[in-house]
Amino acid sequence: MRILLVEDDELLGDGLRVGLVQYGYTVDWLKDGLSADQALKSEGFDVVVLDLGLPKLPGIQVLQNLRARGVTTPVIILTARESIEDRVKGLDSGADDYLTKPFDLDELCARLRALQRRTTSRAEPTLQHGDILLDPAAHTVKLNGELVNVSRREFALLQKLLENAGRVLSREHLAQSLYGWGEDVDSNALEVQIHNLRKKFGQDFIHTIRGIGYMIDKSKDET
Repeated sequence: MRILLVEDDELLGDGLRVGLVQYGYTVDWLKDGLSADQALKSEGFDVVVLDLGLPKLPGIQVLQNLRARGVTTPVIILTARESIEDRVKGLDSGADDYLTKPFDLDELCARLRALQRRTTSRAEPTLQHGDILLDPAAHTVKLNGELVNVSRREFALLQKLLENAGRVLSREHLAQSLYGWGEDVDSNALEVQIHNLRKKFGQDFIHTIRGIGYMIDKSKDET
């Protein structure tokens, strides 16, 4: 999951970025509402974690602008404003969730996973695909009941492909989900991750659609 974190508090923002990366997320961090508004016009994110008290453009305006453009990207408001009036305004402006400061990082990550399930129309907390079981909360992957060692990038790529089983995902879409701004990424980094997953789960597990991208077939257990 690629997250746009919009938080002007340096200490909190840096702590959140580090913590979310440790949980396996790709995080891009911006510190003002205007920059966030521009980024959301030009790039795709899986979720936005948005403070309300931002310089240059209020967080609530960033949210309203996003929804006015018809963008359905999930938004979690993360703010010190805890009045019922503020909660109602945030949710009615298009937020999907509202969390007040101070908060626990584990709770924020649980809410992120809940949003991810909702946006992928998945009721179960885990992803089952044939003999593969991926658990986003525990950050584990099992094959035939045995743990498989995967890197953070491999886990994120596998989850993205499993959530979209049966659909072709472009190379650009996958790369954007895995790598944030300013990361020094080799041109063949995505292909290396695909190669590593094929070694662990079979050469035919991930299909290359030449000139387009990659996909995993629908599970043989699905009807």
